[in-house]
Amino acid sequence: MALTPEELTAMQLSLKVAATAVAFSLPFGIAVAWLLSRRDFWGKSLLNGLVHLPLIMPPVVTGYLLLLTFGRRGAVGAFLEEWFGLVFSFRWTGAALAAAVMGFPLLVRSIRLSLDAVDRRLETAASTLGAAPAWVFATVTLPLILPGIAAGAVLAFAKAMGEFGATITFVSNIPGETQTLASAIYTYTQVPGGDVAAMRLTLISIAVSLAALVGSEVLSRRMAARIGAAV
Repeated sequence: MALTPEELTAMQLSLKVAATAVAFSLPFGIAVAWLLSRRDFWGKSLLNGLVHLPLIMPPVVTGYLLLLTFGRRGAVGAFLEEWFGLVFSFRWTGAALAAAVMGFPLLVRSIRLSLDAVDRRLETAASTLGAAPAWVFATVTLPLILPGIAAGAVLAFAKAMGEFGATITFVSNIPGETQTLASAIYTYTQVPGGDVAAMRLTLISIAVSLAALVGSEVLSRRMAARIGAAV
């Protein structure tokens, strides 16, 4: 059975939100992962805990904290709206922010594990040849951790596609604006006769998530094989 316009809109919005969340969180994920992997500093354990906090904290709490911070009356939200006209609360941009926060731990963890596995002797050799640290990272480290970056990005994308608690708390459930697949499924389960639509969207969510996980595994193996052959 074909998707209704409302279901199609929810699916398109979910893809848009997830892609935006990953695109904007990826640079920060690489930076934080590098910091946790390669530097020792006071508060490192605290930073690591804060990064992974969304994994163990109730999503509703995360959404509420986002609302307090990035809402129209929040310190950051009021500043962004006044100076840049950027609004997160009850907008699809807020859904992307919530999805990025929830998927960030998976992104950072995957990249950090890849960084930990890099043979530091390769970086040292490049440094002894006169390469600057930034150039060593760009030409040696970054290519070696591409499988981890790809895997982390795909996992974060899958997490963003299924995000519900933080999103609905922060930006509500507005059809056409913030109603993603997860919130649309919730809506259909609350109305008479919505079981068929809820099941249809559930199957789509499962298919997308499973495809993302399989794609992450296949992509990581292929990229790791190519890097291994090149080295």
